[in-house]
Amino acid sequence: MATQTAKPVSVPGAEAVASAPGTTRIRKFTRAVLPGPAPGANGAALYRRWWLPWLWTAPAIVCAAAFGVFPFLNTVLLSFTNAKPLGGAASFVGLSNYTRMLDDSDFWLATRNSVLYAVIVVPLMVLLPLLLAVLVEKNLPGIGFFRSAFYTPVLASSVVVGLSWQWLLADDGLVNTWLEKAHLIRSAIPFLSDSWLILLSAMGLTLWKGLGWYMVFYLAALGNVPKELHEAASMDGAGAARRFWHITVPGVRQAMMLVGTLTGIGSLRVFTEIYMLGSSTGGPGGADRTLPFYIRDVGLDPITGNAGYGSAVSVALFVLTLGLTLLAQRLTKEDES
Repeated sequence: MATQTAKPVSVPGAEAVASAPGTTRIRKFTRAVLPGPAPGANGAALYRRWWLPWLWTAPAIVCAAAFGVFPFLNTVLLSFTNAKPLGGAASFVGLSNYTRMLDDSDFWLATRNSVLYAVIVVPLMVLLPLLLAVLVEKNLPGIGFFRSAFYTPVLASSVVVGLSWQWLLADDGLVNTWLEKAHLIRSAIPFLSDSWLILLSAMGLTLWKGLGWYMVFYLAALGNVPKELHEAASMDGAGAARRFWHITVPGVRQAMMLVGTLTGIGSLRVFTEIYMLGSSTGGPGGADRTLPFYIRDVGLDPITGNAGYGSAVSVALFVLTLGLTLLAQRLTKEDES
């Protein structure tokens, strides 16, 4: 029995409506504004418009523009004015804020402290978490407790950690009390009153709080280092130190570059550690102020502050941070080549 094929049912007037001049123009306009999928697309891509990915990313783009791009551009514009922290009339002053900054000894002191902070903290933060990760990498009984203990400072807020270190380093604190009872010192060490000791103590606080965080980075990187290389080197008579420098370090070099970049940026932005250990003045006479600390003092003080000058210092901090980031990227590319 022959199979009959169903004929499509035509609706009277449908072809006329589809071919109407107005409908054709609307279709052409719609396709021009909302183009369809790329040629050769199939599956779900046939129904996906070009603007659909932008629709999903629109909230993130709006937030980035509102809280990132706009404040940055506004800071650059303010750096050419004499704006006040609480608002009011502001006039254009050209490059006077930048020329003032170059002649400001307090600005150069804060820059020295920030750069010194990065020079000391970054190498230690790159190496010490790696050593810590190597120690806790092995699956030994109870090793999970030590991993959690090393990571615990990361969970605490910087203010809480700063208060704890204030109690430890005070003249009658735990450290000085133990040293005096052990007859190692005769008088209390001025951890919180000497400018250099405040700066070094703040560096120690940063290191102690960041060790556990970057240890996790290195634990992930160590998992990609082939164990066969260590076994072969051990059979050839290489010791632990030699295997570390010739196998472990090259295997986690990319992670080291990442840690160095993140730590460098964080070191240039340090504020809480100096504030908690050196009080609101930033050490005796403001000798330990870093660039973020200095920006707060000169730009945000409601009485004597100058938001324009503070913005100029902020731009200088951005340029310094950008230079460090570009230098790290260049070193990474040279290492890959």
